[in-house]
Parts: sequence; structure tokens; C-alpha cells
Amino acid sequence: MNFRGSIQRNLDLKGRIMLPPELREILFSRSPDGSLVLTTYDNCIVAFPKPEWEAFEERIHSVSGGSEVFRAFRRRAVGGAEDQRLDAQGRIRLSHELLKYAGIENGAILVGQGKRFEIWEPARLDAHLNRDFSGVAEEIAEKGIDFVF
Repeated sequence: MNFRGSIQRNLDLKGRIMLPPELREILFSRSPDGSLVLTTYDNCIVAFPKPEWEAFEERIHSVSGGSEVFRAFRRRAVGGAEDQRLDAQGRIRLSHELLKYAGIENGAILVGQGKRFEIWEPARLDAHLNRDFSGVAEEIAEKGIDFVF
């Protein structure tokens, strides 16, 4: 089961967001206790089921050295990561730091991305997606992916 699709959600006064049942089902299939890790990337919050995060973290720490930019990315991604667990109502708490980074104030859009999902401020997501995607077909083909409609 993979995270896919997108859905609008509102934050409550405590900065919590409720995951829809279909995302909760996927999360529990990948992380039976409902634990996940939140971090920042690409102007949004990224949510990994805990086992997926641990595999990512192991891979990123296996790279010795790396460029200054890579090390800064690792500091942001790993150093800013927060452990979370769904509460009994299916909500996760988004810290002030995560919300500030992503520019989220009241509502957010949850966007499935396979093994993880992203939490976006709606206007930022709209700006991010309203671009010219010409050339992507060639890039996808170069990576060996056949994406034909």
C-alpha cells in the first residue's frame, strides 16, 4: 500500500491535523503502532512511517563526508526530524517549527508520495505545481520509466 492522492485538512487550535481513514490505514500497514517521523523539505513537511524513516536515515548516514550542501541538507532533514504517533482520534501534532517552515497557518493539503506523504500550505502547493512540465517526459524516460497516457 502506498500513499497517493491529496486531501485538504484543517488544523485545530493546538496545531493538530487529522489524517483521513485511508491514510491512517496505509500508515498502520507500514508502522503498526502509528508512529511516524516528520521533517522538512522542498517548502513542505514530509511524513514518513517510522520504519521508512529509519531506512532513509540509515542510507543518508552511510554517505561519508559529502558536499557542504549535502551536509547542510542532512542537518536540516535529520536534525529537524520529529517523532510523532497518531493519537486516538487519528491526529498528529505539527510543531511550531514545522508549521513555520511550511508556511501553514490554518489548513493544509496532504499529498501522497508513495512511501511517504507531504503536508503543504495550499497556496505554496498551487505555486509549486503551476509550472511548465515540458521536458519531464524525457527525464522520466531517461530513468527507465514508461509513462504513457
